[in-house]
Order: sequence, then C-alpha cells, then structure tokens
Amino acid sequence: MAKRSRIALLIDCDNVSYNSIEGVLEELAKYGTVNVRHAHGDWNNQSLSGWRDKLHPNAIRPMQQFAYTKGKNATDSAMIIDAMDLLYSGNVDAFALMTSDSDFTPLVLRMLESGLPVYGFGEKKTPQPFVDACSTFIYTENLDLEKDEQSNSPIHQTKRSKNELRGDTALVRLLRTAVEQTSDDDGWAHMSKVGHYISNNSSFSPVNYGFKKVSDLIRASELFDIEMRNDGSAMYIRDARQ
Repeated sequence: MAKRSRIALLIDCDNVSYNSIEGVLEELAKYGTVNVRHAHGDWNNQSLSGWRDKLHPNAIRPMQQFAYTKGKNATDSAMIIDAMDLLYSGNVDAFALMTSDSDFTPLVLRMLESGLPVYGFGEKKTPQPFVDACSTFIYTENLDLEKDEQSNSPIHQTKRSKNELRGDTALVRLLRTAVEQTSDDDGWAHMSKVGHYISNNSSFSPVNYGFKKVSDLIRASELFDIEMRNDGSAMYIRDARQ
C-alpha cells in the first residue's frame, strides 16, 4: 500500500474566510493526510469568532498570537516560524498555506527549494506573486461549502462555459503548450502527461474554473480532439487546429 503524503496546513485567520475550510480539507485529501492543522491568530479578537466555531469540528489546533503592537501583524511572523519548525522536523511531506497575504511568498519559495510542494488557498484578492509561487493555488470562493439558505445545498463554483474558457488567453496558452510539449510525433498527447506538465509548470487548478479534473475542463473547452484508447481507459488529446 502506497504511503500517503503528510501535509501541514497552516491558516492565517486574519486574512482568509472560515467559510471554505471544509472545502480546503476535502481538496487536500486528494493529495494526502492533513496530519498538522494549525490556525494562527489572536483568539481574543472577536473578528475570529467564526473561525472558533470551525476549530473543534475540523480538528484544527488554534495557535495564539497576541498583537503586541498596533499596526504590526504578529500572526505572519508566528506562522513563518511555525512553518520553518515543521520544515526542519522532517515530519511533513507537503505544506498547505491558507492565506491571502503575499508576504508569505518568500516562505513558499523556501519550501519549494527544500523539495516540498506547497498548496495555496486564498481569496480572489490574493496578489498574483503568491498565487504563481504555489505548486497549486485554489481560490477559496470556489470551495465555499456553506449551505444555500433556500436549497440547503452546498454552494460551488459555476462551471465556466466554452466561450469563457476560450476567452481566457492565459488558460488556452497553458493548455496548448502542455499538449505540444507532451505530444508524440503525430500530435497526440496522453492526458496524464498533459496533467503532469501543467502541475509542474504552473499553479493552475481546474477547481478555479468549476471543474474537478483537468480532463473535464479540456472536454468543455472543445479546443482539442479527444480519443479514448485501451478500451476507454486512456485519454489522448490533440490540438483541434491540426
């Protein structure tokens, strides 16, 4: 049985909403076991009352950080120290940072230098340098599992339409480049190779477009010809312009 990666989730409660924490944990379960769950903040502050209700149900450990000086974010420093302690302990295989603060970009780069992937989760206001630095980045609005008041069903990101996907020039360029770089001489590329190329060269996640898998997004875009081979178990794609 393959060993599951041990993931340390560090939450900057001052800069991200509590509404999506269940969605974040569900997403991280795809990559491994979240055995470290630390939520940083000044728990005497009433603004964290929503987070307090999420701690026990999700087995999250609150990390107290007093605001010693007004205007200074002591939470950032405490979270960085916590991350470095975990990094040097050698007891984790990956990190997940839940924050919308670009000040953590150097921390992400340090973790990557140590060979550990970093999964980022933040609100849509998150500055692009932090988004780009992460191995994978997902906007927390797309993982909001709060209940809709009328239907009592989870709120999820609406899937982007074909025209919306095609109108995203950065997305189209990424997909076409991934296929071009992983294709055989006949132009066909195995979907798994395309997915690996994307994950190794960008912070892209299909979740940000309303899809669970890259293959689902590619089907919806209709930018590529698709062939199912090996009795339907292997998906191959080719640029439809060929």
